[in-house]
Amino acid sequence: MHRVMIHPATYANCRNAVDQAFTLFPMDMRNKKVLIKPNVLRASNADEHIVTHPALLKAVVEKIEGLSPSQIMVGDNPGIFSYGDNEKSFIETGLMQACKGYYRNLGNHPRHLAFNPEYMAEVAVSEEILDADIVISLPKFKTHGLTVMTGAIKNSYGILPGAQKARLHQIAGTPERFHEVIVDVFCLRVPDLFIVDAVMGMEGNGPASPDLREIGLVLAADNAVALDGVIATMMGLDPSRLKFLRKAKDLGLGDYDPAMIRIEGELTVLENFKLPPLGGEAIAGNPIIQEFMDSKVKVRPMADKDLCTSCGACIDHCPVSALSMNDDDLPVVDMDLCVTCFCCQEICPEKAMRLA
Repeated sequence: MHRVMIHPATYANCRNAVDQAFTLFPMDMRNKKVLIKPNVLRASNADEHIVTHPALLKAVVEKIEGLSPSQIMVGDNPGIFSYGDNEKSFIETGLMQACKGYYRNLGNHPRHLAFNPEYMAEVAVSEEILDADIVISLPKFKTHGLTVMTGAIKNSYGILPGAQKARLHQIAGTPERFHEVIVDVFCLRVPDLFIVDAVMGMEGNGPASPDLREIGLVLAADNAVALDGVIATMMGLDPSRLKFLRKAKDLGLGDYDPAMIRIEGELTVLENFKLPPLGGEAIAGNPIIQEFMDSKVKVRPMADKDLCTSCGACIDHCPVSALSMNDDDLPVVDMDLCVTCFCCQEICPEKAMRLA
């Protein structure tokens, strides 16, 4: 049987909920590499509540500091609006300060993994995610126009650097297929613990909706399927209607059946919670959004000749060897090989790689 914690919290006292989460789901972190992954959609103000709140991240960091890990890392690869701006996204949201010096740019060191060939034969995944002994995911309690809700499973989509995310959106083609894609990505490295910022949630057409909802809770679990099932239930939605949860259950990743979940706390369905259309029409049927995502897939990295020093860092760090030096000592990209992870842009010490 799975357990899901539901604990009252404010941003001022959320450390109490974090302590309870680690009591219910203890892990030996002594001499372990620990990676904390918040939900960092894009550069924004913390009071917009489209990212995991800095107060919760800081509470988790400080808790882990006391558990004697060998290394703490904090990072994420932001979404479609902020490719190449990992550090900027952390700074503007206030998450950089909450990291307490443990920030890592997850776009710098990708590693190639085999993927579902129906979509892409390989994807690049942030090396820090793969090398961590323990991964702690900090999702935000939000809606999402394509997957209806974003929670424990969807938060793992950020292990992919750069425009791979938009590319997979494009290749999937339909909301139903995208539901399958996010589970495939989740399986590349399943996190060990999930702590959800539900102090201030989001309803309507997320993941960047102005419709905020004060909920006053922190949720936690060590199983993503059970946790997302509880989140869906709180939103007034039958979890079985979400294809990504059905696929995750079929793969043996967990169960959203209430009979298989023990609630540590009190589960209350949020009254009149506003959901996006269940078919993903909010994004899939919006031609402006589709055109924007297509444009993100088509961009390519190009070196600014006035800034580039020909150091070769971008070439050395390209996970698919898509960059080479031309006769003018400028790196050029082979788009037949490029997976649009944009790690070259993240790694460039001169900020000479731009997207065009």
